[in-house]
Amino acid sequence: MSIARGAYEIEVWGTILYIEAASSIINREAIDAAIEDVRKFVVEVDNSFSTYKENSFISQLRRDEIEINQCPADVQEVWDACLSARYLSDGAFDPWKVKGGFDPSGYVKGWAADRAAQILIDAGCAYIQVNAAGDLTLRGGNLLDSGEVEPWKIGVINPDNTKEVLRIFEIFDGAIATSGQYERGAHITDPYTGLIAIGAKSATVLGPDGGLTDAMATALMVTGDEGAKFFGQPELAEYSAWCIDRHEGTAWGVGPALADEINSQI
Repeated sequence: MSIARGAYEIEVWGTILYIEAASSIINREAIDAAIEDVRKFVVEVDNSFSTYKENSFISQLRRDEIEINQCPADVQEVWDACLSARYLSDGAFDPWKVKGGFDPSGYVKGWAADRAAQILIDAGCAYIQVNAAGDLTLRGGNLLDSGEVEPWKIGVINPDNTKEVLRIFEIFDGAIATSGQYERGAHITDPYTGLIAIGAKSATVLGPDGGLTDAMATALMVTGDEGAKFFGQPELAEYSAWCIDRHEGTAWGVGPALADEINSQI
């Protein structure tokens, strides 16, 4: 079996989008061409959703210059998905309760990673990792040069020691998002108080939808272990969470990917 593969970095959204893609049916040139389509898409996402670009649809919404029904379908889709995530998190994820108005940044990176992966799948890539600064979409597993396929191995690092990996999750298909203070420090606002979130030190969520894993990880940074109840809802039956407590030096897990681990030492 002939295998074509490539690793790519795209500078966008104030970060680096890292992509690995492999295929046994298309060549490297075709993968490169698909990556260019991804590049165009993520630039369009930035132009539509950036809170820093004056003419983005989100910036115009935040200034009350337009209404959501005047925005393109993608923006309306994300708006509706944020409403759903707000409901599922009892308001712990609420992009309307941030300084300056609606800011979907806590949802849109995971959503865009899913869409980027779909572009590559449509082009003929079956084995994909899209890493949007901690929000990962994974498809097909990791295709080895031998032709064997193993799960993608995604590590969660210690927020107090970024050289230490505390847990590795093995995923063939799905998404995983981790929120914490790793690079940007304390940057998540508690929508209940308007202050910096102090619920968890680190929160990781796994599930089929990248946007929702992103949003729920943000919510758990606000709620800490009180957010375990979210995952009893039928809409989150396929989702799992693993969180590091801010104060006790313990971690807890819930959902099908973790055997409901409550207060295990880390």
